Amino acid sequence: MEAAKETDNKNLRRGWTTGTCAAAASKAACLALVSGGFPDMVEVTLPGGQRPSFALAMEEAGDGFARAGIVKDAGDDPDVTHGALIMSTVRRGAAGSGITFRAGKGVGTVTRPGLPLPPGEPSINPVPRKMIAEAIAEVAGGESDFEVEISVADGEKIAERTLNGRLGILGGISILGTTGIVIPFSCAAWIHSIWRGIDVARAAGLAHVAGSTGNTSEKAAQAHHGLPEIALIDMGDFVGGMLKYLRGHPVQKVTIAGGVAKMTKLAQGMLDVHSKRGLADLEALAKVAAEAGADAGLVERIAGANTVSHAFALADGNGLALGDRIAALAWKAAARALHHPGVALEILVYDREGRLVGQAPFTPSDHSESLPA
Repeated sequence: MEAAKETDNKNLRRGWTTGTCAAAASKAACLALVSGGFPDMVEVTLPGGQRPSFALAMEEAGDGFARAGIVKDAGDDPDVTHGALIMSTVRRGAAGSGITFRAGKGVGTVTRPGLPLPPGEPSINPVPRKMIAEAIAEVAGGESDFEVEISVADGEKIAERTLNGRLGILGGISILGTTGIVIPFSCAAWIHSIWRGIDVARAAGLAHVAGSTGNTSEKAAQAHHGLPEIALIDMGDFVGGMLKYLRGHPVQKVTIAGGVAKMTKLAQGMLDVHSKRGLADLEALAKVAAEAGADAGLVERIAGANTVSHAFALADGNGLALGDRIAALAWKAAARALHHPGVALEILVYDREGRLVGQAPFTPSDHSESLPA
């Protein structure tokens, strides 16, 4: 819906955050409220100074209110909110109230501490709030009093595909964005959700969190320790991103859980275990197997295996505890990133069926020069 399309150096089209769309819709609604007419296009200022323009997808005015909507365009990013209708309803506020925010249908409400907003507040993050206030000030001046209600069509359903429920944001999606721009495949949103998950767990007083690379390992790790959902961090491939944040925002115990392929990559020193960063080195895995006691024939078969899972199956069939050795090496790589004397680190390695095939027990993470027992 933007007037000018932006592209990055890979020719992937950039998009706009929900915060940008909410600011544009709020400015259009406020303009209609104070002037009696909606604009054909509405322009807003992003935190970096850019001024994109948007066409309105819907407009409505009634007794004491005006409402405008913008369809979010996330560009070429696989964003779950792409195509969502972001609406703002603006009303006059009480004298001296300034800009107040309400969560309309499809926008969540914060219910747990640890997030940038306190419990009870609509989940409209600080930067979008600032953008909305500045957009309204362009229309009505900086000292105006308005109530701004942000809503999202089908927001409750969209939120089911996000981590909002786990973070204690109930009733819909969050209005997000720090730059106003969605950069395709930047993974910034995922990294921020990891950080917010840690913040919420710490605010709840939890001493143990578990970061997992996928759904199977997450469920298995939760059952292994009997953890509440709030302790579970959807780390995905970003092992380093989680551990580095925990270094500055520690808890007493951290579990890293993942499948054999991703934990093998971690054991080989990769803190981003996405496949695009490269595959696990099967020859290096074969060397680990040799160090764990594999005979020459098994070492050769592991080096020539089709996949890491195949290599583990070969080891298991020959009674070789390859998983424990990989867990120990993964522990060392993770501990070097975490390196905090007050945080004990554990590694759990699972196969595709969720069976535990390797474990490095909790050990203070500043002991990274020695393997866990």
